[in-house]
Amino acid sequence: MRVDITGRHVEITPQLRAMIEKSLGKIDRLLNDRAVSATVILTKEKYRHKTELVVHARGDHMLSATGEANGWPLSLRKVAAKVEHQAQRLKSNWTEGRYRDRRPAARRAGVSAEAGAGARVVRGRYPVKPMSVEDAALRLEGGRETFVVFRNADTDSVGILYRRKDGNLALIEPD
Repeated sequence: MRVDITGRHVEITPQLRAMIEKSLGKIDRLLNDRAVSATVILTKEKYRHKTELVVHARGDHMLSATGEANGWPLSLRKVAAKVEHQAQRLKSNWTEGRYRDRRPAARRAGVSAEAGAGARVVRGRYPVKPMSVEDAALRLEGGRETFVVFRNADTDSVGILYRRKDGNLALIEPD
């Protein structure tokens, strides 16, 4: 990351430069080397030490903050904490999939080519346990589930019991 340090009424000493680079190192590690450049402006007005920090990250993301304190270490810590918080939010956007998944929406949603353009096929696994129809009805009544897939203990066939819109239960069994 390229770092530009500007001092207004301040001489940039090696100790001050080391403090700045140490606080920027944390931000650079947090962004996984996606930070392109950083601009630091140090201003001293009487007893106030102001620090302005602007970090340019890939994708035209600008992270900026301003801090003011009685000394440089505290001012730098305030600015670094603000920019670190912004960097964590930006990184969470990158890692949570907003920018990660570049596949077409149809492939991402699991739509099969046979199903057509408007239909979505969502695949999932469901445990099929052996039970009677009455046990499946009790399980459906007792929980928040809208359907129960079960293996009928009497006929050894798979059945689906679901709640209809009118509140009654319906059973689907193979022929």
